[in-house]
Amino acid sequence: MSRQGVIPFVGFKNYGCSSIGRVVVSKTIGWEFESLHPCRERKKMSKLRTYIEESSDELLNKVSWPSWSELQSSGIVVMIASIIISLIIFLMDTTFSSVMEYVYSLF
Repeated sequence: MSRQGVIPFVGFKNYGCSSIGRVVVSKTIGWEFESLHPCRERKKMSKLRTYIEESSDELLNKVSWPSWSELQSSGIVVMIASIIISLIIFLMDTTFSSVMEYVYSLF
């Protein structure tokens, strides 16, 4: 078995890799070295596919979905809280409006 084409300590084949890289020319960047290893770059479509597969697996197998009765009780709690908050805002608005009318009537 030949070791040609195998990256040391990684074990992946390096098809299409260049042993020569491009050195950044700017003096402000420093001594950076830009590698020309296309074999180490992952394709964007494979990342997207992996993301979709993992997301669907998590949604189907790992998420605990609420039952219908839990969903209804949570919905009722949200509706009651929304009504209470809207009544508080209405009372604050009405009070502020009355106070401002009184202040304007003084002038």
